[in-house]
Amino acid sequence: MGLRIGVDIGGSFTDFAVFNEASGVLHSLKVFSRPDEPGQEVLHGIRELVKRYGINPADIHYFTHGTTVGVNAVVQKKGARLGLITNRYFEDVLALGRLKTPDMYSLHSLRPTPLVAREHVFGIEGRLDASGNELNPVDEKSVAAAIEGLQRAGCEGVVIALLHAYRNPVHEKQVQALIEREMPGFFTCCSSDVWPAIREFERTQTAVIGAYVQPRVSHYLGALQQALAQAGVTAELKVTKSNGGVMSAESGKAECVQMILSGTASGVMGAAWVARQCGRENVMSLDIGGTTADVALIVDGAAQYDTGEYIGDYQIHIPSVSVTSIGDGGGSIARVDEFGVLKVGPESAGSTPGPVCYGRGGVQPTITDAFVTLGILGQAKLGYNAVNIDVAAAKKAVDTLASHLGQSIEATAEAIIQVSVSGMYAGISRLVSRFGIDPRVFSLMPFGGAGPMLACYLARAMHMREVLVPLTPGVLSALGGLVADVKNDFVRIIYSDLTAESLPQLETEYQWLEDRARAWLAHEVSDVSRGQFSLSAEMRYKGQSFEIETPLPRQQLAEGNLEPLRDAFHARHAHLYGYSDRDAQIQVVSLRLVVSMPTPKPQLQPLPYSEVAPTPAGQIDVWMSGRYHNVPLYQREQLAGGQQFTGPAVIAQSDTTVTVLPEFHVQVDALGNLILTDLTHTAK
Repeated sequence: MGLRIGVDIGGSFTDFAVFNEASGVLHSLKVFSRPDEPGQEVLHGIRELVKRYGINPADIHYFTHGTTVGVNAVVQKKGARLGLITNRYFEDVLALGRLKTPDMYSLHSLRPTPLVAREHVFGIEGRLDASGNELNPVDEKSVAAAIEGLQRAGCEGVVIALLHAYRNPVHEKQVQALIEREMPGFFTCCSSDVWPAIREFERTQTAVIGAYVQPRVSHYLGALQQALAQAGVTAELKVTKSNGGVMSAESGKAECVQMILSGTASGVMGAAWVARQCGRENVMSLDIGGTTADVALIVDGAAQYDTGEYIGDYQIHIPSVSVTSIGDGGGSIARVDEFGVLKVGPESAGSTPGPVCYGRGGVQPTITDAFVTLGILGQAKLGYNAVNIDVAAAKKAVDTLASHLGQSIEATAEAIIQVSVSGMYAGISRLVSRFGIDPRVFSLMPFGGAGPMLACYLARAMHMREVLVPLTPGVLSALGGLVADVKNDFVRIIYSDLTAESLPQLETEYQWLEDRARAWLAHEVSDVSRGQFSLSAEMRYKGQSFEIETPLPRQQLAEGNLEPLRDAFHARHAHLYGYSDRDAQIQVVSLRLVVSMPTPKPQLQPLPYSEVAPTPAGQIDVWMSGRYHNVPLYQREQLAGGQQFTGPAVIAQSDTTVTVLPEFHVQVDALGNLILTDLTHTAK
């Protein structure tokens, strides 16, 4: 028995969740992030935990960490200086990309500049066919010329992405060996090692992104390992992954691409865990930090996954928790454009200088400053006393916009909230359409520092009946790291019709995937006996251009039973598109295997129970729905299980503030979660 710690680094704050396995107590903490010195916020947080809660670093036996270092390197274009080796005449693979443009409605929309400069791309002679058979051998002279080019350009590493390497990596490995012979210690990366999937652009792009961030992420993880050791933490450092799992930091150094979306994935895993604790199967998670609002779906108790998530302007084609990021965070800056129209985001004040009300040098009004102006923030301590709210400064900043718009500062502040909610509504609508769900039957779970402040506004706009606020919403992403399982994904290209004759091949390929998965799991954990395997296939009707990932019944595949496999795809296609064609031939493009190992989960203690109405800490004046209301201010830690009240109200706690709009009913469940029900929705 000891301490389990999860850490999540956001744009404004770094969050800590500490679970004491002996007492069952869950502690939390926020400190300011340090984008100027990544990693220092973690050490500062550990020192604060020692002072606040008297923990002993030597008692920490599990330490998991979500980082944005990789994402920031891509977004800020501060990654490695890379070269790319591909087949001759395919040197423009990154520049050509796909037909679609980033904004299909803009005639001026441009694709992002590739992360590898065109003059650093070198084509070599040699070719495999689509089945992985050699047509022409690798020409060593052309490889030697590419090596000379890499040296002249001063490249720090090279990505090798050759045609059909997903079928047969032999040519990529030959080129890698030649480079390592001529340039010992030079960083090389083969696309077949990163994610051996079909489609040349997607595979090349994914490998490039992984290599682009590798030096920075590897250095960061190494420095953090040393710093934790100096702080007396002996636990092996774990990192959260884009697919919602965890892996060792040593694996993270070599597989940086797998952890590039770790922060957003951790939040969704935390939300899914809370949803299961509350008995909610269908939940929409809303993670609002300092920079973005991240929305994800939990269906039948499980997070939804996809490929093709964006890192800044670039898509990365690995399995990851499906999250839609919208440029509206608590630090998003509000402005009036040249046409006199109020705009919010995507530019953010971040943690440095942060919102004006933080008193750290910010001068432009943000969403957080709008909530201060409305009277919702600034009534209680915030961020574990890390923040002292300057109400006058926030109002002065918002007043600069109010004078341009010709309205009161309260109306302007509320307009800032409404504009930000409209942006979220548009982004969520795309997510809802992609997964074919009705948001009205989902509960909205807000978390992050700003999520609970905005949740009621968004729920009412989306006609969602219920808002579920976790016990520690401000640090739920950090908690997600604690409850995440060890997990990895494996892929094998099949490209075969789904027929009775193809089933033996599918079974053989499955066994190959399972062998690889067991070997990986043995590297990560000592006991592999509890490993769980989940099989799916990317399938399509023959002639279609894109596939649908469909879970496969493992037993039916082993028994060679064709019809349940076909039925699974027909049902999945009908769910997404409203129809299926049972007479059409089905094609299997790839098999995917997910291996996972459950980790110990916290057992939260129920709150004391009371049916007596809660006593407010005070009464405050708050602007809501176009006028001032005198509303009760509740302290979250003083609420007991079973207590109820109806809004308008404000609920304050150390890691966030909950806005309760008029005609929202609040009930505290046994574990301390807040269940907010929109009575106007119920009446309809």
